[in-house]
Formats: sequence, structure tokens, C-alpha cells
Amino acid sequence: MSKRYRFFIVLAVIGVCFIFLFPTIRWYFLVPKEEQTLALGSREQIKMYASQTARGDVQELIEAARLEGPVPERLSFLVPLAKKIATEAKQSNPPKWDAQGVLSVFFSEQEALDVLETEYRERIFVLKDLQKNAVQLGLDLSGGLSIVLQADMEALREKLGRDLNDADREDAVNRALEVLNSRIDRFGLTEPVIRRQGADQIYVEIPGTADPERINSIIMGKGGLAFHIVDQEALQTFNTYYRAHPTSTFDGQGKLLDPTIVPADVMILGVYAKDRYGLDEFTGYTAVKKEVGLDGNHIQSALVERNNLDGKPEVTFMLDAEGGELFYRLTSANVGKPLAIVLDDRVKSQATIQSAIRDAVRLTGFAAEEANNIALTLRTAALPVELEVVTQQTIGASMGEDTIRQGLYALVGGLVAVMIFMLCYYRGSGINAVIAQVLNLYFMFSVLSAFNFTLTLPSIAGFILTIGMAVDANVIIFERMKEELRLGKSRKAAIDAGFNKAFWAIMDSNITTFIAALFLSQLGSGPIQGFAVSLAIGVFSSVFTALFVSRLIFDFSTDVMGSKKLSVSWRIK
Repeated sequence: MSKRYRFFIVLAVIGVCFIFLFPTIRWYFLVPKEEQTLALGSREQIKMYASQTARGDVQELIEAARLEGPVPERLSFLVPLAKKIATEAKQSNPPKWDAQGVLSVFFSEQEALDVLETEYRERIFVLKDLQKNAVQLGLDLSGGLSIVLQADMEALREKLGRDLNDADREDAVNRALEVLNSRIDRFGLTEPVIRRQGADQIYVEIPGTADPERINSIIMGKGGLAFHIVDQEALQTFNTYYRAHPTSTFDGQGKLLDPTIVPADVMILGVYAKDRYGLDEFTGYTAVKKEVGLDGNHIQSALVERNNLDGKPEVTFMLDAEGGELFYRLTSANVGKPLAIVLDDRVKSQATIQSAIRDAVRLTGFAAEEANNIALTLRTAALPVELEVVTQQTIGASMGEDTIRQGLYALVGGLVAVMIFMLCYYRGSGINAVIAQVLNLYFMFSVLSAFNFTLTLPSIAGFILTIGMAVDANVIIFERMKEELRLGKSRKAAIDAGFNKAFWAIMDSNITTFIAALFLSQLGSGPIQGFAVSLAIGVFSSVFTALFVSRLIFDFSTDVMGSKKLSVSWRIK
């Protein structure tokens, strides 16, 4: 392969790696700390911030307009937004784009408030997406919370009414893992580590500043998912009563003050839909039968598909054999009636039963986003087994900062020491090795960012080890070059022979290291797995920089710069 093609390949790899690494650079070095805190907050916190900030900004804008002043500099982004709104609404532009001019574009104060709130919400959600694409810091680097949960198999046995076999225990713990992944991710927390520990325990790590009480409420929520038939007659009766007595229908805990409003076998539940922040928003009430038509634990899978006729999204879920029989009897007796999906005493969705259904259930009439939310609810909402907290440990962020600092000192110190040695011992060729080392680290962190791997202290240890391995390849090549120079060969011949004769020695050592890393990543867990992944990444990166990039630098100096002598040792002139 010619030098030109190799040069373009190296440039392309550097460019692609920069694209992968840019989210990490931007998140950790370009985003202010206060904005990082907002993006790492829960959706409730984001909603509160956007709403309160927008309300204060609108009042500031109104005050500036009253004084006939300019738009406050902090709100200057409103000017292009106002121009865009005026253009789309085909309004005439105000004489001047001051505070009065900007306010005149909006039909009401509420519209201005909505525009500002939308702007702040989208900004924070963009940062939240950026954080997800950046390298994540593990619990040992960023602090956070670690919890060990115990599955209550005795309660599961009583619930099922029979003795548990190994398959029952395995399925219960695996489904609980999926539920916890879904629950914790919904609350906008940094990427958690959730894995099985032993036969009936689950280990949870949540990096970052996490409130233990809030995390416990997420993990230990009831997780009750069930299907109930909607009683339309009772709902009509309730609505009539509620319109006449809006303030005296419920007590402070949301219970009916007069239970006789509806039949004894009916309960009133709130209906909730996702708002712009992805949070549950109350939309009204409905009346459902108290009797559970189908328990959510009978659901085996749920996914979103497209209807073959109109292309609209529909939710399809599969039931186990027992659930299929129960659902068939339920739907056969209630054709034409609405069916409510109830999660933790909240109605998440309603659909009309069109015909008797046994195994495969299809729900229609939803938008794409709502369909995905319903499928996620069906798939992961019901906890198959109760979980109890065995141990809980909180690690402060300051300890994580100290660990990061010490790890970086070790990484930079090792890199600098290796560079000094290579420059002093191998003279001009040492510069080549230094460039290869810097690119090696650059490539490794880019891969880490591309695949959203979590950076932990063992991962940093793997990178430090890779520095030594990468320079080892250069040492083998340089020593072969010195042997060729002692035989009287020219610079170009010594370089060609050095790389060709060192190739298989380098490949053999790196292949065996990669095999070891592969076994560690598969058989190990936690810190061992993090170390193995970083080591495997480093193997690929060091081979590329030592055999491809380093060779290109030598060939460029020989053919383009016209170098005749090879500076690789103090004893060879």
C-alpha cells in the first residue's frame, strides 16, 4: 500500500475517532458545571427549573418592555425566535426589536412563557443526550450509591401457591433485572450498573450524586401491573357526581369520601399520560372493576409493530399459557368494553376489546411514542418477585475526584517516563515512538467513548498497562533495525527488515494478551471486566499505531524528507 493511501487512512481514523471523542470532550470540558448538574437531574427537577426560569424571564421581559428598554442580554436568543414566529405567522415586523417588539409577536403572556420553557427544556435534554454519548465514570471515580438486593423467594412461593424450581427462580431474578434497568433509567439518572450476584441477589451501582431515599423508592416501588375492565355506567355516575361536587368528592389521600357513589366492586383511579418532560401527567378519572382481569406477570414479551394496512403503530404482547386462558375468558365476556392497563394504581392506557383474545394481544390507536411507552410498561413494569435491601453504601463525589486525580497522575506519569526513556535511548526514533504513544491513548479513549463504556479505576490500570505493551512493540522493531544497521544495510532496508522481521513477534504477543483479556471479560465481573475491556481495546490500538502509524512516519522521513541515516542508537552512527 502506498504512503498516500496509508496517510489518508490514518487521517480518516483520527477524524472518526475525534467524532467519537467529541461528546466526551464537550461534556467534561466545555459544558459548565451548573449545566451538568441540571442535565444529570431527574425529569421532575428539569421541569421545575424550566418552568420557574421561564416564568421569571417573562416577568423580566415585561418589565423591560414597560420601561421601553432593549431585550435583556441574557434573553437575546428570544430575538431570532420572535422573528421566526412572526415570519411563520405572516405578521408584520415591529419597528424595533426591543423588549416591546419581541413581546408584540406573542399573542399572550402564556405563549411567551411556553416558548421560553420549551427553549430551556430542549437545551437541557440536548445536554442529557450529550452526557449519554460521553464516557461514563464508574462508581469508584464519580461517587454514588451501591445496593445489594435480595429476592424474596418465600413470598414468590406463596404468591404462586407451589414450590419453586430452579427455572422459576432464574426467570424471576432475570425479569427483576430488566425491570430495575427500566425503572432507574426512566428517572434520568446516570447510566446504572445492574447485574446479578449469586443465585438470588442483584447488585446495583448508580454513579453520580444519587439520593438514597429517592433510589429506594424507585427500586422498591410496588411494580403492580394489571388489566381491569372499565365500568362505563359507574364512570358516568361518578362524572355526574364529581361535576356537582368537585371539592368534596375525595379526601386528602385521594379516596372517595362517599364510597356509595359507585358500586362496591368498582374503584376510581386516575388516568395519566406522558407530558413533554416524559413525566406522568394527570388527565382525569376512570372507573374500573376491582377484580384483576389479568396480572402483568403473565406477559412474556411486548413490542411495537406497524399495521400492514395503514402503517400505524400497534402494541403486541404475548401471554403465557395460564395468562392466555385467563385473558380469553376475560375478553370473551367483555367484547366492546374498554380495558384499562393499571400500573401502581394509575391507569396508563385504555383500549376497547374488539374480540376474544387468547395468546397474542394487539392494542391499537396510539401514536409512535405512546406505543413505545406502553410496550415498555407492559414488558418491564411488573416485579415478578419482591426485593429487599441487604446492604447500601454511599460513596462521596470528593473521593471519586481524588481517585480520578491519582489515576490521571499515574497515567500521565507512566506515559512521560516511557517517552523520556524512548527519547534518551533510541534518539530520533524515540520521537516516532512518542507520537505513536500519544495516538495510542487518543484511539483508546475514542473507542471508550464510541461504545459508551464506563471508565473505572481498573480501566485506567488497563490503559497504563497498555502503554508499556505499546512501547514494547516499538522496542522490538527498533532492536531489529539496529541489528540490520550493524550488517551495513541502508536506512530504508533496515526499516523494511525491522518491521517485517518483528511483525509476527509483535502479533503473537498481542494475540495471546487479547485472548487473556477476552477470557477475563467473559468470566470476570465488575473491576476485572473493566480492566479486561480496556486491555483488549489497548491491544488493537497499540498494534495499529506500532505497525501502521509508526511505519508511515519512518517511510515519510525516508522518501519525502530525504533522510539517509537512521537515528536509533547512540552506538550506531
